[in-house]
Amino acid sequence: MIKLCVGVAKVETLERRVGKGDWLTVHTRMTPKRAAELEDGGSLFWVMKGSVTCRMPIADIATRGEGKTSMCHITLSPEVIRTAPQARRPFQGWRYLEPKDAPPDLSTLDAGEVPEDLAKRLREMGAW
Repeated sequence: MIKLCVGVAKVETLERRVGKGDWLTVHTRMTPKRAAELEDGGSLFWVMKGSVTCRMPIADIATRGEGKTSMCHITLSPEVIRTAPQARRPFQGWRYLEPKDAPPDLSTLDAGEVPEDLAKRLREMGAW
């Protein structure tokens, strides 16, 4: 699943907020039809400043309330996993992200001989 990270422009900010216990539950109006699939190893990929930058594993999806007042609560694991930047246009709500289209985790990529500070700046710019 992919969603805009409104109000957060950097992964570091999200990591700090998650460390304080914030952003562990995402509220949406509609419950995903593929909730069982998402709970079984799925992640919520965050788009910041026009680029997918990280993901958080989905722990639980539950619907609270009934009818027009119902809300979906998506509980996330407190682990923020950085991904290779992937450009995304703005959209409303959330979208499904097929595994084949998901950006790889940065931990699985080979940085080669690039100095860490340069790699960090390239990631921040969305160039890597």
